[in-house]
Amino acid sequence: MLTPSIDKKCLVMEPLMMEFSAAGPVSEIALGCTMTESDAVVRVSVARLAVVTVSLPLGAFFLCIYLSLRFNFDLSTATHCGVPNYLPSISSAIGEFVPQRYIWRAAIAVHCAPRFLVASMYYSFMNRILPNVAFYRNAVKVTTLLNVVENVALLSLSFVSSKENYDVHKVSFILFMVCSELYMVLTCLLLKDNARRFTTPLERLAFVKKKQLMTANLASFVIALYFFYRHNKYCEPGMYSVFAFMEYIVVLTNMAFHMTAYYDFHNHDLVVCEWKTASS
Repeated sequence: MLTPSIDKKCLVMEPLMMEFSAAGPVSEIALGCTMTESDAVVRVSVARLAVVTVSLPLGAFFLCIYLSLRFNFDLSTATHCGVPNYLPSISSAIGEFVPQRYIWRAAIAVHCAPRFLVASMYYSFMNRILPNVAFYRNAVKVTTLLNVVENVALLSLSFVSSKENYDVHKVSFILFMVCSELYMVLTCLLLKDNARRFTTPLERLAFVKKKQLMTANLASFVIALYFFYRHNKYCEPGMYSVFAFMEYIVVLTNMAFHMTAYYDFHNHDLVVCEWKTASS
């Protein structure tokens, strides 16, 4: 819940309660309990939470690639063509070898809970920024659904490798890519026409970075598809490596797009507080 940082009100969650606080207007009605600064049991900066959430898959990503190149180079870069390649694909680096598979899965599992939390925060954020009309309200629901499905699909493709169940992995990957691309595009389009409603310079900065990262992500995805086609069509040496590199850029720009929550919620805290009714 978004509330002022002083004399806050909380959502009841017995025996503890959770809320989001920021120096901004109250966006939800309190449910019969109050909180002072001394009532907080745990207080976590959402900006720091965003950094940790993105750092988990980011660190695992680079570590898996390094380990694959260092210890599984021949197998991780091999293709059906048998031509020389120098970089592993992401699916190979994170899913085919040990300990890379477990490193990636652990990072994705831990980072997903905060991702769902941030998705709910963006639901409130978008409703605050966009006009209070049916079209925008429905559009916000769609973007939130895309965000959640993207996260679920990432979990699925990470925990079910192509060798374990190719069909499930394939469907999960397609869902992840479609939802992530649509989420970025729709978010930028909705905010573009309502940028004047931003209340802080950091929100405006976040929007600028969102547009840049969305553009880079889409361009990298198209280029990756082109080199994947050339690799499969002509079996040219090194083409799969270029595809793999562009695939890295797609993933990194996706992570960076979600990292803009650092700016959107820079002054927000996640607070766990003790439940105290008004009568107590």
